[in-house]
Amino acid sequence: MESMVSNSVSNGVAAEIITSDVKEKVGLNPTNPRNGFVSMGGLLNNLKPKIVSGDFGYILEDVPHMSDYIHHLPTCTNPLQYNPAYSVVKKYFVDHDETVAGKVCMRSYSEGEPGKFSDTNRIVVHKNSPRGIHFRRAGPRERVYFKSDEVRACIVTCGGLCPGLNTVIREIVCGLHHMYDVKGVLGIVGGYRGFYSKNTISLTPKVVNDIHKRGGTILGTSRGGHDTKKIVDSIEDRGINQVYIIGGDGTQKGAAVIFEEIKRRGLKVAVAGIPKTIDNDIPVIDKSFGFDTAVEEAQRAINAAHVEATSIENGIGLVKLMGRNSGFIAMYATLASRDVDCCLIPESPFYLEGPGGLFEYIEKRLKENGHMVIVIAEGAGQELLSERVRSTDQQDASGNKLLQDAGLWISQRIKDHFSKRSKMAINLKYIDLMYMIRAVPGNASDNVYCTLLAQSAVHGAMAGYTGFTVGPVNGRHAYIPFNRIIEKQHEVVITDRMWARLLSSTNQPSFLSTKDVIEASKTENLLNC
Repeated sequence: MESMVSNSVSNGVAAEIITSDVKEKVGLNPTNPRNGFVSMGGLLNNLKPKIVSGDFGYILEDVPHMSDYIHHLPTCTNPLQYNPAYSVVKKYFVDHDETVAGKVCMRSYSEGEPGKFSDTNRIVVHKNSPRGIHFRRAGPRERVYFKSDEVRACIVTCGGLCPGLNTVIREIVCGLHHMYDVKGVLGIVGGYRGFYSKNTISLTPKVVNDIHKRGGTILGTSRGGHDTKKIVDSIEDRGINQVYIIGGDGTQKGAAVIFEEIKRRGLKVAVAGIPKTIDNDIPVIDKSFGFDTAVEEAQRAINAAHVEATSIENGIGLVKLMGRNSGFIAMYATLASRDVDCCLIPESPFYLEGPGGLFEYIEKRLKENGHMVIVIAEGAGQELLSERVRSTDQQDASGNKLLQDAGLWISQRIKDHFSKRSKMAINLKYIDLMYMIRAVPGNASDNVYCTLLAQSAVHGAMAGYTGFTVGPVNGRHAYIPFNRIIEKQHEVVITDRMWARLLSSTNQPSFLSTKDVIEASKTENLLNC
């Protein structure tokens, strides 16, 4: 693969393209089936990582730029330098060689075996550790590739609802208008299929002024409906040259395919993704927007369950929260509450009956305290459902496996178990908060975060970057290639300190055997590399 980046490594280190064998070791080889480039007509196979390496183990996972496939693009001065709001900023623009360090994963060299990688995954590193993976820092550049009056941008929201969606829409519109004097912004109505089957709406600062106070998305959303040719035809026909796509990992896969088709046609169109998932299951970035709000809202349900449980003899409050494959909401809500006695998540297997099982723990807790609160993520315990109940191959329009109601199922199992024990009658109250959490507006923390995401995406598109998503990496906002966002899901590591803190808080059993711990450690290395 030819180098597409020059002078991209800090401290004047000469850049070179990392070799394919090292790419395989760090999980970046596009032919590696673990990366998941297998769907959408095979176009995802065209996602070739843009890798630059330097001395001391420095690796830059760069994002595409329009100049990679359109030569001799004219540039102009960034209008931000004339913006009075930025007159007090000491440093207007991000330098070309500024990068953000990611996690050091599989980069520590084995002692006595130079050049050999060992299985480590750390943010805190030793003094002799290699510098590791970096991403291009987000922010405004001194030169931009679009004149303000030629920009025709569009915004689309896809997938499920999430707190903060309207805030991101608002801040993209206001960022384009107030920072770059862009007037032409369209909203695509109804998700991906809105490109070719629905009308657009004109978005101005006045239109979006107070939408951040509402839940949902003013543009509407849908799952599926991705037809690459029709979407790119619509983009070309409408004269759109900046596309902002807000959605989860499935949506970002669609965005990656749209970028590849735009690149194939040689269009001057920037494609920017803003990652959205309430479950916080997108890899690489520190967290996704809406997550803080979800944890905060979950507290209300947990508090209600605790009141119900403590108000009656042998009361059990059972709360189901979102978390299809990742139990972050359940874990953080449990840690924040301190009223939870047991937290069940998809990543941590558990069993019901027998010594050390859930039923035994519930009975023990009720005898000690007279009440109990259980939090369960929607994807937990799916393997325990009977074959008759379990959904096997059914999927929704986004390709997500349909899950059965684990909360309702486990509440019935608990009732059935204790109904057979005449000496201990229980009173169980089941609270399902899933769709209530999705529909609320973002809280203060998420609104600030959404503003930073939106403005970073705008700066990147105006600077000519494309085929990227934006998010914080180790506290600094960065531009991340689509392939890193869509290759796997971020999951709770049950051999990590955070899960240990939860077990210490709830005093619940880990439900893990020695074999389970070994398997979890192996999975941790694979998930975080």
